[in-house]
Amino acid sequence: MNRATGLALLLSGCVLSTLLALPLITPILPSPSQPRPMLLAPMMDLTPCLLSETESGPPLTAPQSLLKNCLGPQGSAADWVNATLSPLTPLATAHPNWSWGYTLKVPLLNFLRPGPNGWQVDTQALDKVVRTIEQTGKPLVLYLFSTHFSTGAPAEKALAQNPDNLSFTRDGPMAIDRYYGQPLYPWSVARLDNPITALREDVVRALNERLCAGPESVRRNIQAITLLGEVHHLFPHFENGMGFASPYRVSDHSPASEAAFQRFLQRRHVSLAQFNQAMGSAHARWQDVRPPSKDIRVEKLQHFHEHQDSFASGLLPLTGWVHVPQAAQVAQVHVFINGRLSAKTPVRLNRQDVLAAKPEFGHANVGWRHDLDFSQWPPGIHRIDLGLSLGGGSLYHLSTRHVAIGDRQQSPLQAAPSVPAPAMAALPASIQSYTDEPRELASYYYNPLAREWLQFRQSQVQAYLQHFNQLLDSGCLAQTPRYTHQIVPQFNPGWDADKFAVRTSLQPQTQLQLGVSLYGETSYGPSFRGWLQQEKHRQYGITEFHPLRGMTAPELTTVLRQHHAAGAQFLSFFMDTPAHEHTGEGLNLFSFSPRNTQHASHVLFESLRQTLQAPPAPPLGNGTARPAN
Repeated sequence: MNRATGLALLLSGCVLSTLLALPLITPILPSPSQPRPMLLAPMMDLTPCLLSETESGPPLTAPQSLLKNCLGPQGSAADWVNATLSPLTPLATAHPNWSWGYTLKVPLLNFLRPGPNGWQVDTQALDKVVRTIEQTGKPLVLYLFSTHFSTGAPAEKALAQNPDNLSFTRDGPMAIDRYYGQPLYPWSVARLDNPITALREDVVRALNERLCAGPESVRRNIQAITLLGEVHHLFPHFENGMGFASPYRVSDHSPASEAAFQRFLQRRHVSLAQFNQAMGSAHARWQDVRPPSKDIRVEKLQHFHEHQDSFASGLLPLTGWVHVPQAAQVAQVHVFINGRLSAKTPVRLNRQDVLAAKPEFGHANVGWRHDLDFSQWPPGIHRIDLGLSLGGGSLYHLSTRHVAIGDRQQSPLQAAPSVPAPAMAALPASIQSYTDEPRELASYYYNPLAREWLQFRQSQVQAYLQHFNQLLDSGCLAQTPRYTHQIVPQFNPGWDADKFAVRTSLQPQTQLQLGVSLYGETSYGPSFRGWLQQEKHRQYGITEFHPLRGMTAPELTTVLRQHHAAGAQFLSFFMDTPAHEHTGEGLNLFSFSPRNTQHASHVLFESLRQTLQAPPAPPLGNGTARPAN
């Protein structure tokens, strides 16, 4: 993620956000031995310095003391790195729990310039990247960055003219979007044979060659490589289209992608006859199978398998919020389907929209979510009762919803068999709540082909990441650990995670480890840690970190140590360079800085400063932790 995505997490309908009164973290289960130190790796924008004196670089504005090192035959951004880290560097040495370095972000498309035969790699700027690593002399995470978020690269506008580079909805190539005032380019992740992929490959290969030709100390300093940034499928109106509202439009419906979907289905099913039996369809040829793309409620379908919306793959999200004044109480939502207990889900997810509307709550961890698999439910009107438990024996009634599970013929529906729900008391006046989903008498239709389509889209995301991972399989960096740089949309109550299609890429992969951006509760609370253990990730990297709330030094220390014990190899957070602070341009709203009061970032900076200079604390648990590989 980058600054723009942090804004999405902060400002979209239901987001990960602030918690002013922290119900601090549950212990992590101990592991057999002490891990190696976790690399604290602040990320800063070095692009203006790296691209200065090149045709692809913007005019450089910076204090003279920083400007001179960017220029000349031995120019680098090392002075920018050291000046940014200097307030904390003296405090961050010789600590057994963490080491001190930085994240070097290399925006791939910015390292292209026009040439006589098209776009060519700016090797002069890449040489500065290598010299920056050499002259800085610190351990680092090398971030090979290229996503849909614009970096102002000259190549972006030109590449966007070719529809082969763009994501398609059912309506054709997506238009260039806007995201908090900046361009958002709908680059395709469905194809490996388009120009944008080839140009990204060119920059990665050229940088790899220069790193391998440089001193051994350069390669030794690279502790990890993160690939591309957020890789996921796209949808129109990205800034406010992350939820479940209609009309439903997602990528990728390009002709190449739809043909690949047919091949995907042929590999998964032994024959067309078996596929038809599994789907309940009657296709005469594989070529007749098209991805679902129409809403049965408002559009005419030729056959049922055309149906597609946020719920067609068989998951019905239950979402809402509950504010309990006594923050120490453990609140759970009990879900009853037709009178029978189906699930319990904790109230702890972030709802920044709720905090914005009700600032008197003082914190935003009031959200809850549970996804129901309704794919095997019989058609009918089903009753959902929601009760609140506060840790005692009593249940308080939150809401009751009726949902219509339709059949393929849209037949009239009868009430499903049910039993009375348990007795529930009225909600106390001191507790406020709201149930967002489902809406009363909302209709849902399960289409098995929609589930296949979702799995295919997830495989496209994973394949794109693995393609760039494999570019580094040979050469001097083959043994350097490589990580993704993904978001975790399933922790946001108001987002349709299936639009992004990232679940497969978040699972353990061969030679590519989990790198993930953690904002709000996921950065310090139990949600992410529980998921991490469930998915059996032994190691991971935190590619962006911001609690979105103030923390004391002891609280922040506990969070860092728990991530360390859970297997985090590095932790990145934003810091602004003195050059950006000098001009006031390009400042990051999420930078840890004594001058940035956004999201209590100045408080976090001071807590980090105290954490770095504090003596080591006793080990967590029984003194053991996860082994390092």
